[in-house]
Amino acid sequence: MRTTYMAKPREIERKWYILDAAGKPLGRLATEAARILRGKHKPIFTPHVDTGDHVIVINAEKVVLTGQKLQQKEYIRHSGYVGGLKRIKYEKIMAERPEWAVEKAIKGMLPHNRLGRAMAKKVRVYRGSEHKHQAQNPEFWNF
Repeated sequence: MRTTYMAKPREIERKWYILDAAGKPLGRLATEAARILRGKHKPIFTPHVDTGDHVIVINAEKVVLTGQKLQQKEYIRHSGYVGGLKRIKYEKIMAERPEWAVEKAIKGMLPHNRLGRAMAKKVRVYRGSEHKHQAQNPEFWNF
């Protein structure tokens, strides 16, 4: 009788990948990054184990929001107090902090539990094309 293979944390080998965000839609970039972070591209993928790799996203300022999203999409949060609703248009977010918008999109596509939080620690987002992870020998990921 065969048993289902379950990856063990000590067996996992982690690689580093670079995703170039220039000209790519934000959602497409985020899904691909989340897929790599979860480890779904590996044959040893196990849902309850963090089998994913590290992701470096470069050129976050050149990511694209299709349609009217740049003008209409909003980030909404509430302080918990009466009248504490805050709305920020993505037009402003993309102008001031595009790295944060990309990180938020990626984190939203990961599991919302401690496993997802562990995966989110393996993503690094940079505004331009320069990054400080040359020592890890990252490979470019084409998508």
